[in-house]
Amino acid sequence: MDPIYVTGHRNPDTDSIVAAMAYAALRNAVGDREYEAACLGHVSDETQIVLDLFGFQPPKRIRDMHTQVQDLDFDTPPVLSAGVTVGRAWGVLQEQKNISSVPVANEDGTLYGMLSRENVASYNMEQTMAGELDAVPLFNILSVLEGKILNEAGENTDVVAGEVTIALPQSRENLLFNTPNSIVLCGHQPDMIRRALEMNVNCLVLCQAELPEELRDFPTTTCIISTPFDAYRAARLIFQSAPVSRICRTTGLVCFHLEDRVDEVREQVLKHRESCYPILDENDHVAGVLTRYHLLRPRRKRVVLVDHNEAAQSVPGLEEAEILAIIDHHRLADIQTTNPIYVRNEPVGSTNTIIASMFQDRGLMPSEKMAGMMAAAILSDTVMFKSPTCTDRDRRTAERMARIANVSLEELGKQIFSASLEHRTAQDLIFADYKEFHIAGHNLAVAQVTCMDSPRMLERKEEFLKLMEKNVAEKKLSIMILMLTDVLLEGSQLIYLGDDDTIQQAFGVAPKGNTVFLPHVMSRKKQVIPMLSALWG
Repeated sequence: MDPIYVTGHRNPDTDSIVAAMAYAALRNAVGDREYEAACLGHVSDETQIVLDLFGFQPPKRIRDMHTQVQDLDFDTPPVLSAGVTVGRAWGVLQEQKNISSVPVANEDGTLYGMLSRENVASYNMEQTMAGELDAVPLFNILSVLEGKILNEAGENTDVVAGEVTIALPQSRENLLFNTPNSIVLCGHQPDMIRRALEMNVNCLVLCQAELPEELRDFPTTTCIISTPFDAYRAARLIFQSAPVSRICRTTGLVCFHLEDRVDEVREQVLKHRESCYPILDENDHVAGVLTRYHLLRPRRKRVVLVDHNEAAQSVPGLEEAEILAIIDHHRLADIQTTNPIYVRNEPVGSTNTIIASMFQDRGLMPSEKMAGMMAAAILSDTVMFKSPTCTDRDRRTAERMARIANVSLEELGKQIFSASLEHRTAQDLIFADYKEFHIAGHNLAVAQVTCMDSPRMLERKEEFLKLMEKNVAEKKLSIMILMLTDVLLEGSQLIYLGDDDTIQQAFGVAPKGNTVFLPHVMSRKKQVIPMLSALWG
């Protein structure tokens, strides 16, 4: 069954990553085994410290939720080898009721061509008119004729070719085979058999007959085989011994890959209008066959959103996915669904506080390691309980998770926030926890870095401003703010690009040199965005 992805927001923080992992663990623990945690960006140093501390690997990274070819119920017919006989391939085609072509592959599994019923029909008509068989492996002929080799010359023969002739009575000299480059089919006709052996024809096929005893040691280079079929049927079947590599279509093929987006595939299908299209995997191995029918009702990816409910912060292509649930602690935003879904949005400081309650509601207790990660995530999102978003419930939940994990919250907090930021690039710092908002016609972005030495971080102000200036121009933002939230100072240094009056009116302080210190401001969600919303609203 296709997985249900549980994902936090873009530029994920620790709360977002751990919430996805914890919710997936909860659902899988109650029997819903298809839930899989995922993330939408690089795992920060802080989050990696938490993951390493409790022995977890980062979740799978996904880049979008667009419906892809792999989400379609495409057909998976047998994939033919290029050396398979036309006769066997026709049997496979007859078994496929929904498609008119099957893929032909090289030995390494990559695509060689496509074989259709039309290819087989055209080949049969051409051979009916020509009557000559190009060189084919002897094994192929033995296969289609259910034949066996009768002489030593046959044992030494690898390839057979020639004009296919049914031996007629000797009185009809004008219709007899008259060249060694012949494949002669005859019944119990000793004279015809002798003539063929004397001429050293390429191959002699005995149809429902045995080789006369007096001719068994006849010196000849002719390959002699026997078949249980009559001459008329054998003459038709022998042409089915050709490998499909000779008749399948190998040029001008339109192929799709499992990762291709369905909307782009649909455009190509309308343009080319083929009956079947081969599907390839990431190694270019054949994975199946696509028809126009498969595009009518594609399966949408399924997703649960945690720690966000805003489209701009979510996975690209979300509009094509089926949202099953939202677990969040932020303001309600703009995500819409086609069907009613489960939503749990509570005014707490961390999404993991909510998920811990969901464990309790189900009568389950998270594992020691998972509880430790959840405690760390709550500490991170509430800035060690100093954020104004922090509630008594966050504190009680973190303490309970710490008891389960047998860890100290104080020591855990020190490990989380002592992660060195000096070696990280400005790009990493700004976009590790970066969110965009649209408020009353204004586009803005707020990035947040939690640290324990904001004055030292301010020394890199010009480096930050240069990168922010580029981002403002590219995204056409009204304002961009970088919050350097200092755990020890219990406040945030704001580095911003935008209108000075906006900053002064929103926060009631006079900025200087694109910076301002806001004491006791620790939360983007509760202390920065609401101020700007009130100003512009």
